[in-house]
Amino acid sequence: LESSLLTQPWASVCFGESAFLAKACFRDTGYILLISDLSGVWYESADAEAVGQRSKELNKRLTVHVSSFLHHLCKLMCPLLAGQPDAATSFSCHHTAGGLSLHVKSELSGLPFYWDFHCCPAPMEMVSCHLVRPLIRISLALQYQVQELTSLLLQKDAEIEDYRESGAALSRDRLRTEPFQEKTFQQNFMAEVRSSASPPSC
Repeated sequence: LESSLLTQPWASVCFGESAFLAKACFRDTGYILLISDLSGVWYESADAEAVGQRSKELNKRLTVHVSSFLHHLCKLMCPLLAGQPDAATSFSCHHTAGGLSLHVKSELSGLPFYWDFHCCPAPMEMVSCHLVRPLIRISLALQYQVQELTSLLLQKDAEIEDYRESGAALSRDRLRTEPFQEKTFQQNFMAEVRSSASPPSC
């Protein structure tokens, strides 16, 4: 399950007024959920046996196969992660001693359906694998692209200046641009990075 989770994208989700990043993977054999508020990272991995036991405790009136519970959980969570939560489903979360609890309320077969994800702090290797290393790789790739584009813009400015010195003139003044200011660009870029260093607000 965890290897399949690696291919899942992070999604921005809101539970009440709290914003989180989350990703999940559901199979007939169980599920794994990873959630973060960028201050902490929590996860829960549950196999079919654990799901069956919890479903008996939370949904005593429902007598369906474990795979049906897992399929229903997937149907509830996937729209949420896709940014299209079902209005008939409610989600709430609260911090517990050393963990995070996510409560889900919906319906299944015309009866109330409840589920609790009991998330504990994710181990460092999981945080590194799913969050830190991908972010570092993306950051390095973006830095390389910025350097390439900066170099290209400076070359273009030099080329334009050479044309001007040779007597060339624009036929349409609205196409005139100011020379690229690398230092100003870097300052604005870092200001944007600092201002977006938290999950989107709900």
